[in-house]
Amino acid sequence: MLLCHSLHLPILSSYSHKSTRAPNTSGYIKFQTRYRQNLQYLRTLTIIDPKTKPEDLPLPTDVDHILHTLTFLKSRSFSDADIPRLNYLTPQLFSTAVLPSDVAAVFCFLADEVQATASESRELILRCPKLLFSHVDLCLRPTLQFLRQIGMQGLKKPTYAHLLNTRVHKLHAKVEFLQELGFSYEEAQKVCVRLPAIFRYDVENNLWPKYVYLVKEMERDLEELKKFPQYFGFSLKERIMPRHLHLKERGVRIPLNRMLMWGDEKFYKKWK
Repeated sequence: MLLCHSLHLPILSSYSHKSTRAPNTSGYIKFQTRYRQNLQYLRTLTIIDPKTKPEDLPLPTDVDHILHTLTFLKSRSFSDADIPRLNYLTPQLFSTAVLPSDVAAVFCFLADEVQATASESRELILRCPKLLFSHVDLCLRPTLQFLRQIGMQGLKKPTYAHLLNTRVHKLHAKVEFLQELGFSYEEAQKVCVRLPAIFRYDVENNLWPKYVYLVKEMERDLEELKKFPQYFGFSLKERIMPRHLHLKERGVRIPLNRMLMWGDEKFYKKWK
């Protein structure tokens, strides 16, 4: 008779013994450390207000989004020192609603059509950060074409950043204003090239009052204005009126350029 022997094996159970292995928390600690470091970095760039309450801080995913935007900007020659200005004037640039791809078209426009280098593009954008949110087809390209048509050059200089960001219909309005005064279209274009600042001046509150004062009070004509269109660039109350009245009291009449271009010391010393 065969004897059957029972085989007694130990029963393995996850409940029979308490695990002695400690939970792995190193990954979580590294994540939290990196998150805090990133928050501090964004504070130094002023993207996060130092007074922000803990419950109002951006989520880790939002922080990563902002860092991605910063990486994109740095690939376009921007540095950490440039970020506070960008954030102050266009804080939406560092929101989760804006992707680097949303502003990439502007960089392409500046490089391909304005023919600006990466450094020159950076200077243009720092001068006028709102360029980044202008539509290339509807705003930037029509304005560039108009400015080149009238003979403007050197448009990649940072001094022209705000001009590039001006809607083309506003530029046309200044040319039309000059034509209404008696300038031909060609003469009006030349005035705008000689005095690009005229594009920033309001017609009703700036240009028209200066013209009225020139004709009625100073008794000057259009021909004098054509010779010295820079007249429109001087302050009516602080420069034009005081000097005109000073000369009128002395019975002196001089060309507009001598009346306005000279510094105060030279002018008042000459016409005591």
